[in-house]
Amino acid sequence: MIPKKYEFIVFAFLMSFFMTLLMSFVITAINVGFSETFFLQWFKAFWRAYIIAFPAVLTVVPIVRKIVKKLVAEH
Repeated sequence: MIPKKYEFIVFAFLMSFFMTLLMSFVITAINVGFSETFFLQWFKAFWRAYIIAFPAVLTVVPIVRKIVKKLVAEH
């Protein structure tokens, strides 16, 4: 089991992984269709995007949490 202190990194890893997987699939399907080379093109698009997505989630999530705290009323 992963220690609690790594929770945010695990969250960022999984969130960016699944979002990149889904979005690269959709965009690749829209741009090239389901051709014989679809899975290779999807895989290439996924890894290129994931290199950006993981650090982006690590950076953006704390900022978004602060914005959400300001926007949502506490009752």
